[in-house]
Amino acid sequence: MVLQARSKHRDTAPRPARPARSSPPPLSGASEVGAGEPGPERAPLSPGRRGAAGRKGPRAETAAPAPDGVAGRLAAGLRWALGLRRGRGRTWSTLLLASFAALLHWSHITHLFENDRHFSHLSTLEREMAFRTEMGLYYSYFKTIVEAPSFLNGVWMIMNDKLTEYPLVINTLKRFNLYPEVILASWYRIYTRIMDLIGIQTKICWTVTRGEGLSPIESCEGLGDPACFYVAVIFMLNGLMMALFFIYGTYLSGSRLGGLVTVLCFFFNHGECTRVMWTPPLRESFSYPFLVLQMLLVTHILRATKLYRGSLIALCLSNVFFMLPWQFAQFVLLTQISSLFAVYVVGYIDIYKLRKIIYIHMISLVLCFVLMFGNSMLLTSYYASSLVVIWGMLAVKPQFLKMNVSELSLWVIQGCCWLCGTVTLKYLTSRIFGIADDAHIGNLLTSKFFSYKDFDTLLYTCAAEFDFMEKETPLRYTKTLLLPVVLIVFAAIVRKIISDMWGVTAKQQTHTRKHQFDHGELVYHALQLLAYTVLGILIMRLKLFLTPHMCVMASLICSRQLFGWLFGKVHPGTVVFAVLAAMSIQGSANLQTQWNIVGEFSNLPQEELIEWIRYSTKPDAVFAGAMPTMASVKLSALRPVVNHPHYEDAGLRARTKIVYSMYSRKAAEEVRRDLVKLKVNYYILEESWCIRRSKPGCSMPEIWDVEDPANAGKTPLCNILVKDSKPHFTTVFQNSVYKVLEVIKE
Repeated sequence: MVLQARSKHRDTAPRPARPARSSPPPLSGASEVGAGEPGPERAPLSPGRRGAAGRKGPRAETAAPAPDGVAGRLAAGLRWALGLRRGRGRTWSTLLLASFAALLHWSHITHLFENDRHFSHLSTLEREMAFRTEMGLYYSYFKTIVEAPSFLNGVWMIMNDKLTEYPLVINTLKRFNLYPEVILASWYRIYTRIMDLIGIQTKICWTVTRGEGLSPIESCEGLGDPACFYVAVIFMLNGLMMALFFIYGTYLSGSRLGGLVTVLCFFFNHGECTRVMWTPPLRESFSYPFLVLQMLLVTHILRATKLYRGSLIALCLSNVFFMLPWQFAQFVLLTQISSLFAVYVVGYIDIYKLRKIIYIHMISLVLCFVLMFGNSMLLTSYYASSLVVIWGMLAVKPQFLKMNVSELSLWVIQGCCWLCGTVTLKYLTSRIFGIADDAHIGNLLTSKFFSYKDFDTLLYTCAAEFDFMEKETPLRYTKTLLLPVVLIVFAAIVRKIISDMWGVTAKQQTHTRKHQFDHGELVYHALQLLAYTVLGILIMRLKLFLTPHMCVMASLICSRQLFGWLFGKVHPGTVVFAVLAAMSIQGSANLQTQWNIVGEFSNLPQEELIEWIRYSTKPDAVFAGAMPTMASVKLSALRPVVNHPHYEDAGLRARTKIVYSMYSRKAAEEVRRDLVKLKVNYYILEESWCIRRSKPGCSMPEIWDVEDPANAGKTPLCNILVKDSKPHFTTVFQNSVYKVLEVIKE
């Protein structure tokens, strides 16, 4: 229900310019790893009584009688899972603190998002334009379902989409991991229908005067507005993520002080931990909170002396919820499986526990394969190959044990078998299924170590977020003391590992093996930290996994298992609050910098372009151009496009190369002929793409010189067409940024 429109004047005084923030150069049209723009996680060994820091091994506990009823069992299970064995009050106080952390993070990111764009005062078109590149692509499918005559009709439309890769009809639910949009659209339709039935207003619309000779716009606030509802749910989910971080830190460290350390480290390094406040619709915004839950469950399974069906089912569901929204999830889970296998090889977890975890991952993968309508990329991934190889190695474990080699040699042999087996199986399955959609990932990694270059690789590496980690990043970690604290924790874990390994290599295994099993979760987190560090160094944007994991690792500064020798002399609270006080010096400055970011979204040239397309072209007119712009054309103008920012499909990459030949040095006739084959009616030319470059060798003409050296040295075609588009094209619209060329067909 909508109230009558009222006048509500937007402040016409210029708002302070917000500080420059790292953002992906428009040159990067790629989707999230690959994907286009500029993305984050942690049973204690029993905490032990105060003064008992020197004890080794878990404290014996008296089993409590099983509570009656589902609610009682859930409460008891939660108390046990969190390591809170001192009664119901302690459990509820922990949950209360976690809820407060969730509320605080929700408020923080909501405030930052509104400050950055003045989102509440934007028109519907402006809000859609604010969702740049692949964000706009994802949101367009939510919009399709919301505006469809019925929910099922909307789902059918996105499963038989004719606008995204014209003239192809594709199942976008299969291709683009769109389950979040489907679920949110169903919630929105249910919410608005219920509110209408009971007569509760869901939004209020205002007339906003924009000044500077611009026409007034209508701006609606409230959950009844699709864009506001969409963003609000994302922020609520990421608020709940902070509650998980508090519980995670509490459980891993065995102390609620550990949960406090994790949460405060996340806030103090917020800009390095997440980008949800700037780019809500990205896949990681939906997926990452479930990775935090998944890693918490893995930690619980590694620590538990007995595996329960409920824990394994919860792990399976969290795997599915993590993988379904995000095509990159498989690479993250590959690092987890690799770390767990290493933990098993050196003897920190037994074969039974690892086999159960592998089975759960396999079941999750099959479920996602089915729910994604047989997406072959899942079955041909390194993740799937690694699962099969590890399963096979566990099956033939007796053969490994028969080898008459040292313990260290056995570790090396198993590691080499896993690595070679995974790479070989991945190669074979890709050849059998004919899948080349993820080939660019291998090329991207190859380019990091060698001089390999091609068109697709340069589109990635020329974007700052896909370059190596910035040199300033470790310095920022150091200023907030996050890096020093994590290094201390890591050194403590390594010291324990070395002590254990010395006993193994000396063949003193009977006592040592049991002791190692009790510390598997600590070793796993150390190895996972190394894996995330490698990813973050190679690809800068992947520090959004590294930094939150560092925050979780920092909670171990409160662990009696690692620092019991210190806490026997100094109260843990004294140490923790001293560290947090030192962290807060730079941490509070970082938060203040975020709060000072004030801006207001405006993109008048693109608004003019969209309005012209809406009113001056036929509904079936086909457009081509830069990937970010095509997402906006599809979302707001509802016109068919031939390319888009989701860069994971081999066929789409080939189409994009044809479209981007407008910025090459090829002849106009050749480019026109290729566009006609794609059935393009209009090409949106942006002169800035012809001249800008993020670093040497990264302008579009220079990228094309690598791909098409035969034409190197000629004048770029885009420069020629900016001056005169004839005879192969006709200029039909032009403003300060965009020039629309009609493709002349013979």
